[in-house]
Amino acid sequence: MEQYKVLGHIGEGAHGVVQRALHRPTGRDVALKKLYVRRPDEQVPIQILREIKLLQKVQCKHVIKLLEVLPQGICFVLVFEYMPTGLAEMIKDARAPLTEAQIKRYLEMLLQGVEYLHAQYIMHRDLKPANLLVSYKGVLKIADLGQARMFDEKATEERPYSHQVASRWYRAPELLYGAKVYTEAVDLWAVGCVFGEMITKAPIFRGESDIEQLCVVQKLMGTPSTKDWSQLESLPDYNKITFLPMKAVPFEQVIPRCSSSALDLAKRFLVYNPDARISAKAALEHKYFFSMPLPCPMPEMPKPFDGHREKINSKECDTGDSSGLLCQKFNKIQIN
Repeated sequence: MEQYKVLGHIGEGAHGVVQRALHRPTGRDVALKKLYVRRPDEQVPIQILREIKLLQKVQCKHVIKLLEVLPQGICFVLVFEYMPTGLAEMIKDARAPLTEAQIKRYLEMLLQGVEYLHAQYIMHRDLKPANLLVSYKGVLKIADLGQARMFDEKATEERPYSHQVASRWYRAPELLYGAKVYTEAVDLWAVGCVFGEMITKAPIFRGESDIEQLCVVQKLMGTPSTKDWSQLESLPDYNKITFLPMKAVPFEQVIPRCSSSALDLAKRFLVYNPDARISAKAALEHKYFFSMPLPCPMPEMPKPFDGHREKINSKECDTGDSSGLLCQKFNKIQIN
């Protein structure tokens, strides 16, 4: 660790803190993610080992690069390339609203990263703007693989996972219904949420609790049915929570002021039935990316300045109505 000089605080999560640092020998800025072991006599938590193993496995220009792993006392320090901001801050930056061409390029980079991860049989399970970082050159990179897991398409038995993954506003419906067996399609729902957020400048599904999140999704997408989603009734929490029947809001109102091709692509991500969601590979071939305006050329993409993350996050951003008010106004929730 003597090779690194800590320059400041970037953020913190459930398992550690992230700091900006200088690599003394090269003069390169890096990000240090400290993952703590609760007690020195404990074994290294499996979650930490999984994250390190997965990061060492991936080699993609749209997934954050792990440079080094250092043991330090009761923690492991993961050294990453430094990124001055994230997509969340780029969306919030009112001084430079994202154009349609820029949104297309960001979505294209996100899909290229997701396609790579899925080709390596990796589910990210926590895609959201805060975990999508942007370099000084404007390149988007998927970060934070702390909840990522390997999956096996060829397995003869379905493998159970935790349903308590993904940040609530980006959590797929099958997870909200308690599914413990699911696929990489949970990432594609999240991609659709991120896509909608880039267009509307606010999360499109905003619940204050897991139950309310399901309420908000159904308020906008309508009540799911077994006709379109055959596995619905077999989900663990399906019979525990019921809502009054709801009709879907026209998608033009869910994601307003966007092109017909953008709307069509968003609909293909935001589908109740996970088996019906468009794959990252197929999405990259969608007409949206080949219609005018074309994806913004990389030299013309926004180049975040040093301190962009801190400047944007120092301002309070109210990005929309409370979903709680939506549920109170339009629905009643019954918990069985």
